Amino acid sequence: MAGPSALHRDDALPLYQQIFLALRDEILSGRRPLGENLPTEHDLSALYGVSRITARRALDELAGHGLVERRRRIGTRVIFRAPATPIEANIDQAIESLIAFGRDTQVRVVALAEEPAADHIAPRLGLAPGAATLRALRVRYLDDAPLGAIESHVPLHLSAGLTRERLTETPLLEILRESGHAIGGGTQTIAAIAADPARAALLGTEPRAPLIRIERVVHDLAGKPLLLTIAEYRGDRYRLALDLHGAARPAAD
Repeated sequence: MAGPSALHRDDALPLYQQIFLALRDEILSGRRPLGENLPTEHDLSALYGVSRITARRALDELAGHGLVERRRRIGTRVIFRAPATPIEANIDQAIESLIAFGRDTQVRVVALAEEPAADHIAPRLGLAPGAATLRALRVRYLDDAPLGAIESHVPLHLSAGLTRERLTETPLLEILRESGHAIGGGTQTIAAIAADPARAALLGTEPRAPLIRIERVVHDLAGKPLLLTIAEYRGDRYRLALDLHGAARPAAD
């Protein structure tokens, strides 16, 4: 579970929102499964070094988003069921589609900085908590209007060439490939969420407006994680389409 190191006390985002987002990530990813009890207000306040009022507000936000239920004398229980079975897809086609999508839209880099990997980020990149990463936060535009916010985490030793200028002009996956990192596979989860106030402001929409959240981990040919991306797209501006086939196609020679 994310710990106190995941909180940015000098951040404009309130502490209760940061705790809410960390717990929400754990629930949506399935790391906190259906039926699991969350820590009590007292335990959360001790874990994060915040007041019980702050911890209570974070748990109330989770309940307001329909992820947990709170009952007196019983506690806070997860009621969201994370998808268990991944859909298989051709990674080459998927990567090419992502790169083409990046070229057809415009990007504004909001933040780019070296950060220690938070407890809920590190294992997904095969890193120890606190290991150095490069975090990029970008807003993607289509027809001059915000489409989505994309937060990416890359192990620092793999981040050569990831500058503001390049990220503005070139999709991140393409930069990684040009740097010599062959992409071998990836995993992706998709969920519908409600926009928190910070994301709503960034995307020019209302708090609690529907967003499509896509989390993607991309690996190299040896299965080593290269990139974790958490993208949140406006539900009124983004549509995901999949081609479904009844039988497997023969592999290319």
